[in-house]
Order: sequence, then structure tokens, then C-alpha cells
Amino acid sequence: MNEQYKRKPNTKCLICEKMIYKRPSVVNEAKGRVFCSSTCYGISCRKEITCLVCGKLILAGLNKKTCSRSCSNKNREGIKYTGARLKDKVVDLRRIKIKLFKIRGERCEGCGYSKSEIIQVHHKNRNRKDNSLENLELLCPNCHYEEHYS
Repeated sequence: MNEQYKRKPNTKCLICEKMIYKRPSVVNEAKGRVFCSSTCYGISCRKEITCLVCGKLILAGLNKKTCSRSCSNKNREGIKYTGARLKDKVVDLRRIKIKLFKIRGERCEGCGYSKSEIIQVHHKNRNRKDNSLENLELLCPNCHYEEHYS
């Protein structure tokens, strides 16, 4: 390459501090955040957190708390697992629906439709956490829609 066309370095790479040439307009536009290569740019974009146990840097955003299985095991020492299933909304609602079927029969309480596969549980006071039997009603999808939107 001809020496007269060679540019003199005017700024430093933000990561490796290597002297590089960038157009002044590019430096101003990037507010001084210039990089010598895509590798250095990639390093600048990394978000890292420290391992809870050993303090080693790990990539953030992967829902990881520890760097390895051994650190994970150390972090979980002393936790007592009961083996019981966590609260599962679907299982609870299914259990409630089966209980209502036994008490009130497998039919819509609004119109009497008897296809039990599509019957839905409706909360009269619109509070989904209130699962008392007085608050619950078995409705077909049509009657359930009318309850909410008519």
C-alpha cells in the first residue's frame, strides 16, 4: 500500500486500547465509543453477572445464578425439598370442576346443555380466588360469554 494513502490513528479502541483511525464524524456520532473490530464490539455488548458462590463472571440474561453444577450444588445446600407438587392452577380448577359435577350434575346451570367436556366454571363475583361453592357456577361457553359480555 502506498504510504501517502495510509491514515494516521486518531482514536483508541474502547476495549483493547489499540490505536485506530476512524472518521471524525463517526467518532462524534458514536460519542467516542469506537472499536477496532467486531470482536471488540461484541465484548462491549456482553452483559455479565457474578456467580453467587465463587464470584466468577457469567453471561447475564440466561437466568443463571451460578457458573457450574458444583457451585449450584453449594448454593442449594440446606434447602429442604418436600416433594410436594407446587400450586398448579389448572389442576386446582379441574379438581373444583369435578367436585361441582358430583354435587350439581354434568350440565350447564344456565341452559341445561349436557356436554360435560366443554362446561366451564364461572365465578359469580368475578373473583377467581374465591372458590367457595356458593360463588361457583357451571356454564356452557355460550352462557359463560353472556354472563361476562351481555
